Parts: sequence; C-alpha cells; structure tokens
Amino acid sequence: MCSLSFFSLFMLSTLIFIWGVYYLMIDYSIFIEWELFNLNGSMVVMTMILDWMSLIFMSFVMYISSLVIYYSEDYMSGEKNINRFIILILMFIFSMVLLIISPNLISILLGWDGLGLVSYCLVIYYQNVKSYSAGMLTVLSNRIGDVAILISIAWMLNFGGWNYMYYYDFILSSFEMKIITMLVILAAMTSSAQIPFSSWLPAAMAAPTPVSALVHSSTLVTAGVYLLIRFSPMVNIYGFGWWLLLIGCLTMFMAGLSANFEFDLKKVIALSTLSQLGLMMSILAMGYSKLSFFHLLVHALFKALLFMCAGSMIHNLKDLQDIRFMGSIVNFMPLTSVCFNVSSLALCGMPFLAGFYSKDLILEMVCFSWINSLIFFLYFFSTGLTVSYTFRLFYYSMFGDNNFYCISVINDKGFFISLGMIGLLIISVFGGSFLSWLIFPIPNMISLPYYLKGLTGVSVILGSYLGYIISKSDFSWNLFSLSMLSFTNFIGSMWFMPFLSTNFISYLPLSMGYYSWKLIDCGWGELFGGQGFYNLFIYLIGYIQNWYSSHFSIYLLIFIFWMFILILLLFL
Repeated sequence: MCSLSFFSLFMLSTLIFIWGVYYLMIDYSIFIEWELFNLNGSMVVMTMILDWMSLIFMSFVMYISSLVIYYSEDYMSGEKNINRFIILILMFIFSMVLLIISPNLISILLGWDGLGLVSYCLVIYYQNVKSYSAGMLTVLSNRIGDVAILISIAWMLNFGGWNYMYYYDFILSSFEMKIITMLVILAAMTSSAQIPFSSWLPAAMAAPTPVSALVHSSTLVTAGVYLLIRFSPMVNIYGFGWWLLLIGCLTMFMAGLSANFEFDLKKVIALSTLSQLGLMMSILAMGYSKLSFFHLLVHALFKALLFMCAGSMIHNLKDLQDIRFMGSIVNFMPLTSVCFNVSSLALCGMPFLAGFYSKDLILEMVCFSWINSLIFFLYFFSTGLTVSYTFRLFYYSMFGDNNFYCISVINDKGFFISLGMIGLLIISVFGGSFLSWLIFPIPNMISLPYYLKGLTGVSVILGSYLGYIISKSDFSWNLFSLSMLSFTNFIGSMWFMPFLSTNFISYLPLSMGYYSWKLIDCGWGELFGGQGFYNLFIYLIGYIQNWYSSHFSIYLLIFIFWMFILILLLFL
C-alpha cells in the first residue's frame, strides 16, 4: 500500500504543479460551486477555487506526503498495522486539500475539523500517557479555532452565503465582517500555534517522526497562515495588522530562545517551525501576503527534510532523541549528515539555498518598511537565534565523540529513508530560486544603505558564534545553565506556557466542570430532577399498591358507606 500511495501522490503532485504554473503564467483561475441545499434564504454550497496559489500549495503538500509515505516504509517497518497508519496519513492529506481549495467557510470547517481529528489520532499513535496528554492538549487548543470558525459561520448567515471572497467590496462599511475577521485571526493563531497557543506544537512531537515531517512542514501548522493569506485584504483594511505583527514577532523571539535551551532533537526542530510560523505571520501582517506564501512553500521543503534526517538519526539510535547522547554522526551516517546540514543551512538562510531567497527578501522588506525599533530588533535578533540553535544542534550531533552505546550499529542502509531524503534534498537546494522566478517574475530593486544591507549577514555570523558559545558553556564556564537556573527554566520552558496551558485547562474549566457535574448532575439535580421525580413516583405507586393489596376490607367498608349515603340521597 505504501508504494501505491507514493506513486499516486507523486504523479498527482507533478500534474497539479504543472497545472498551477500554467495558471500562474496566464493569470487564470477557476471558481466552481454547486448548491447542496437552501437554509433560511442562504444557499449551502460546495465551493472550490483553483488558482495558482491553491494548486501550487496542493502540489507541494502531495509531493511531501508521497515522500513521507515512502520514507515510512523503512521507519515504520516494525509496525503491524502499517496500512492503518497510511490510511490516517491519506485522510490527513485529503482534509488539507479540502481546506486549501475552499473559499467557503463551511467547507473550510470540514477540512479544519478533519485536520484536528486525524492529527489527534496520529499524535496518540504510540499509546502511552505522554502521547495521550499531548494529543489532548493539541485537540483542545485547536478546538478554540474550530469554535471561532463556527461562530463566523453563524454570523455570516446574515450575508446570505459563506463565500468570503464575495464580500471584499463591502467590508469597509460592515461591522459584522470586522467581527468575522477577528474570529478568523483567532482560529489562525490556534492552528499556527501563535502566542498564547504555542504549547501544543512541541507537545505534538509525541507522534511518529514521518507524521511530524508532514504535520510541521506543510499541513496542520500552515493551515492558519494559509487561511490568513486568503483573508489578507480584510486583515489589512481593518487594522489588525499591528496586533498580528506583534504576536508573530513575540512568537518568533520566544521560540528561538527556547530552542537554544532544549535538548530533545524533535522539539528543537518543532520550536524552529514555531519560529518560522511567527516570521510568516509577522510579514503577512505587514501586508506582504505573497511573500509570506513564498516563505511558506520554501519552508515546507527544507523543514520536511530536516524532520526526515532527525527521524533517520532517531531510527538508528534506537529511538533516542537527546542530542547530548549524539555526536560524530557524520562518520557513521554521511548521507543523513549531508541532508541534515543542507536543510539546516537552508533554514539559516545560507546564500543560494532555498531558505535564502525568502528570508533575505523578508529581512530586506522589513528594513524597507515603516516599523518601530522593537519590531526591528525582534526580527534581526530572532534571525540570529535561528542560526544559534542550528549551530548548537550541528555541534552536538556532528562534532566530538559518539556518546551512544558502543554496541549500536549506525548506518545509512535504509533504502526508503535515503531515497525519501534525496528527493527532498534536491528540491531544497534548487526550489527556492525556481519558486522565486515563478512568483516574482518581475525583479524588484530594494535600495538600502550598506549598514542595513549587511545587517542580515552580521546577524547570521553573531548568531552562529552565540550557538557555539552556548554549546560550549553547557559543559564548562561554570555551567551557565545551573548558575542561573530560574532564568534557564523560564526561557527553556517557552516562558512557562506549557504549564499555564495545561494547568489552566486542568484547574479552571475541567475542575469547574467536575464540581458542577458532582454537585448538580449527581447531586441536587438528581434529587430535584428527573431521577428524584422517578424515585418519588415509584415510592408512591408502591405504597398505593401495597395499600390496595393489604387492606381490601377497608375498600369494602368504604364502598358500603358510600352506597349507604347514595341510597339515603335517593330516598330523601
């Protein structure tokens, strides 16, 4: 089933990509809708929009999914129910495709709920307490976005339809569309894990690594960014951009700091994804929606490759994920090391790799825009932190001695794993320039002073030096992490966000629900509700029945008495 799914998705992604490039060249799109039923004068229609943006994004999702399924042939080789795993992956892809091609809030909700449900099933795939907790945190965080979209659907009933593209011309004079835009931004923040909903994204690393490569590159976490790209005219007109810009920059800054103090390999990459999502959100809030979409596509390529390389290391190291036990992997797994370093350098924005074309352009547009000093500092400091945790990861995994068990066999002989990584390696090198020529065919001249032009390079160099210093200071220099333990705990735990999220969910809503259930449903509600009335009637019926059965003589005397009274009345 893996080979069939891989071949089908690969061929489909190729055809859809050619289709999308053709529509991009001729500036053409198709809008398809058919009415399902009519509700209170509002037509419930199934809608699809096929333009260059939806087609190219859909082709990228299918391409990465095909390689992830092929990669799973080796990685999940010991799994007895591999077909169930592949079916879950295909359901996940179908939900994402439904969300991509839908300009209608109802069909968006179907795809959104499909993503939430299947992601929960995938996060708890390894059945243990940690996975169950992570799955519950993931699904509860995303349910907030589901509720926001449901309220938007109810509110848009006043407009007579749910195709938001119809209302771009009327939004200036509409208070309702302002409320709907706020709700959509809330939904996008939950799905893309912006502050304060960030804690579920590293927790979702409990899922199998192929799922992480798919979910955290091009599907679930990017759904919110893609939805806001579609809603970008409303975001810009209503003035929510400044607020979204601050949230995105803080998310980027927080994730970059936390990744420099994290030792779990998959969680470091997850925090890297969170940092890049903050970058996409913030540049989208500044009005550059096409640039945000460009970075979304490019990021999907090298981040999927980065997760695949991490999965290859974890698979060979017998499911060990702590980077402190790694080291000298380049001597044992050269192909994985090459792919890992290329994807890491693409993440840092190494010139002429995929990430360079989007990140360098984003930073130059930030310098070119009217922003305050705080946002400017957060952008460039977060870029330095990205390079810092990347070099720290490189230091721990590639340098030094191998700290794993001496009896372990570490090699690159997994055929399906290697082929899956090579398929993404090629496109991670050449995909950025190719997409840049496609999406921005007319070259733009960005004229900046030399000190701003060189600021990106300075941030990268200083960030790499900081990563090296942090890596060295973990074992020397009087153990910085232990000498400032409170500060390290605060930074390394995402500003205590996981504790606040889980404790808030546990102690406020769930505890209130428990006590209301205990006092009302199982207490006074039972006494004065249906159960109480039921017991009362059963008691009365039993008492009366007992009275009927045991005291027949009483009924006979009463009967004689009433007959006597009746006779007296008749004769008198």
